Amino acid sequence: MSSDVGFVCSCCGDKHDELPMHYNSPAPAYWSDEVAAHPRSELTSDACVIQGEHPFVKGLIEIPVIDGDVFSWAVWVSLSQQNFVRMGELWETPGREQEPPYFGWLSTELHLYEPSTLNLKTNVHTRPVGQRPFIELEPTDHPLAVEQRNGITRARVLEFAERLLHHA
Repeated sequence: MSSDVGFVCSCCGDKHDELPMHYNSPAPAYWSDEVAAHPRSELTSDACVIQGEHPFVKGLIEIPVIDGDVFSWAVWVSLSQQNFVRMGELWETPGREQEPPYFGWLSTELHLYEPSTLNLKTNVHTRPVGQRPFIELEPTDHPLAVEQRNGITRARVLEFAERLLHHA
């Protein structure tokens, strides 16, 4: 079944025109008003630096959906200073996807998962210019890593939608 088919929400009973296949995290879990006020902190749609010392990049955890669609979480990953600088140097460079992956720590709390998703080990794979990096989770038994490896059903995507639409 295609993602453009709507659904009736079991929480509110409303008919929603589309089943969302992507969710976005606006900032790393460590971002706050206090951090934002620091003169060496910066947050853009693609990158973040906290107090001039802690760099993050935004990428996608993609999860195959059994019917052929792809579900994704836009998340933040911390990188070493060296890897952050290297990624920045290549940001607009064609062929950058040939770069080896960068190690990072997942820095987004996806509250629909237990245990916490914070600090899961990742590899950040650069993609062609204009595409967000692909975030590959370490192949552990964490439910998010298992879903990335094995895929999910449309029913699981519907569960995400209902819980996130109603902040449950």
